[in-house]
Amino acid sequence: MKILVVDDEPPARQRLLNLLARLQPDSMVREASNGVEALKAVSDDAPDVVLMDIRMPAMDGLEAATHLAALPAPPAVIFTTAYDAHALAAFEAQAIDYLLKPIRRERLQTALERVPRLEQNSVSKLQAMCGDVRSYLSTHLHGELHLIPVNEIRYLCAEDKYVSVGFPDNEYPVEDSLQALEAEFPEHFLRVHRNALVAHAFISGLEKGPSGKPHIRLAGVPRTIAVSRRLLPAIRRQLKALAQGHPPLKQAST
Repeated sequence: MKILVVDDEPPARQRLLNLLARLQPDSMVREASNGVEALKAVSDDAPDVVLMDIRMPAMDGLEAATHLAALPAPPAVIFTTAYDAHALAAFEAQAIDYLLKPIRRERLQTALERVPRLEQNSVSKLQAMCGDVRSYLSTHLHGELHLIPVNEIRYLCAEDKYVSVGFPDNEYPVEDSLQALEAEFPEHFLRVHRNALVAHAFISGLEKGPSGKPHIRLAGVPRTIAVSRRLLPAIRRQLKALAQGHPPLKQAST
């Protein structure tokens, strides 16, 4: 069995490594200190099981699990946590296994024997119940998992059966719906068209496109995004508010 231990605290990682050395002496065990490192390790080594802490810097365990669940063959994930009873009830409601810190040898052995399958729907529901928002989007291309930092995204455009995510030097497709992304990141993105959202922070102005229709310019990318004439008055108000240093205005439901 190949096992990955993910925890930002070295003593907690070492305790798990020591337990695994006794319980799984023939297993290959690797370690990582946050969710970003964990995703790279999974891409490199394809472990069977990931033992993952929840609260970590850079990317927490719940977010890392949502990205792992999108893989064609995700590993089993067992969370290690010091959460209270109320939060643990949420884990149990989604049939997601966890180990309560400090982790006991017998409980770890039982969890490894069950190696639960990772279900994207269950992890996404758990993340929502815990009030977490992703810091990355992800896509699986040519056998590799690619991460896209949300704070670098310039636009999100619906294209047929996927959403194009634009950021400096590249554009990737993701399977998230535009509506779901708008609901998840209301503070980041502005609806400018029924098929497009743009990042507040990178709007550099309005201009006329080749057909004379309004488009938004975005810093760091060559593509301009078409603006719906119906939404244009609201967008002008948004741009004025942002230019004056005010926070984004709350958009009406579209």
